[in-house]
Amino acid sequence: MQRHYGLDWLRIGAFAILILYHIGMVFVPWPFHVKLAVEQWVAVPMMLSNPWRLSLLFVVSGYASRALFLRSVGPLAFAGNRSARLLVPLIFGMLVIIPPQPWVELVTQHGYRVGFFAFWTGDYFRFGKLAGIDLPTWNHLWFVAYLWLYTLVLIALLAITPASVRRSAQRAYRRLFGGLGALLIPMGWLMLVSGVLFPGARETHAVLGDWVAHASYFPMFVFGFALAGSERTLASFARWWKPAAVLAVLGYVAVAGIAIVFPGLRVTPRPFGTIFSLARGVEGWMAIAALIGAAETFWNHDHRWRPMLTEAVFPFYLIHQTLIVVVAYWLLPLRLSGAAEFAILVVITVVGCAAFYLIGRRIAWLRPLIGLRVHRQAPTKSDPRPAVAS
Repeated sequence: MQRHYGLDWLRIGAFAILILYHIGMVFVPWPFHVKLAVEQWVAVPMMLSNPWRLSLLFVVSGYASRALFLRSVGPLAFAGNRSARLLVPLIFGMLVIIPPQPWVELVTQHGYRVGFFAFWTGDYFRFGKLAGIDLPTWNHLWFVAYLWLYTLVLIALLAITPASVRRSAQRAYRRLFGGLGALLIPMGWLMLVSGVLFPGARETHAVLGDWVAHASYFPMFVFGFALAGSERTLASFARWWKPAAVLAVLGYVAVAGIAIVFPGLRVTPRPFGTIFSLARGVEGWMAIAALIGAAETFWNHDHRWRPMLTEAVFPFYLIHQTLIVVVAYWLLPLRLSGAAEFAILVVITVVGCAAFYLIGRRIAWLRPLIGLRVHRQAPTKSDPRPAVAS
């Protein structure tokens, strides 16, 4: 594997977009743990990243997993490493970081009158439903759980597949995705998932029965894993990123236009609902293809901040939504303008995430709990490891 700094920058940018997206969830009329100044129009800019932000993260995570797999001493060692790096922060997050989110939701949307500490030490660990909310819960950390699950499934497939078959599969990948297939085949799959197999379906993030999520994200994870072994496919993205960007914009125009014409409807009338779902598939993959191609073309270089930002991504991800929910809860009685609320949320969330990372990285016992290596290891420019090995 060659080193691709562009994918590292893409991973950093994708998580930054995710933080802004979750801040936007406070204002959009979609279900969320707390709401401030809800405006229907906020849904339109949210749809600029909605169809592709998570698929992109699974693609990049698959690429990173290939790098880590090559450095591991066999599948079992790789499984142990990934389990430690993913399950420990997931469990810590569910026990300590997540609880304020369902408490705020219960208080603001269900008339819950119990204080946070009593909730945390009591109702949160009921292992059942409270006002329709499953407790305890992983909320936004579902991504970590799914990433761990997909990693184990992929390891099992690799373990039972002969080496000759794996090599043949990689060669087939290069042929299929070595040209325009890199754009058309994944786009066709996402159109099939969103427009034909699961039209109008919503993700549950409950693992069992969440078929629309698994049909979307597991293939993206596997695609990223195989992408790490195909320079030809990366070159195809770099070559075709401009047409891909145009198609992504056209897909977004269709999605946003239908959302504007039919605001707030649970089910969009036919044929517009079908067009909406198919356009999401177009935007969903073409945006990813354009971003990977642009990253390869313009961002494939190192910077002194890259190692720190790459390391900071996971701690930022762990804490950001709890900060957003708690700060929004504090802002509720102030009744500020939407612009002021948004600005305050952005500033406090970024500062809070940075403090969480900068303090946590200096405390040895806290490092593995927030997704960092037990011992600090600063990569150097001569380090042969791929840039997205985190």
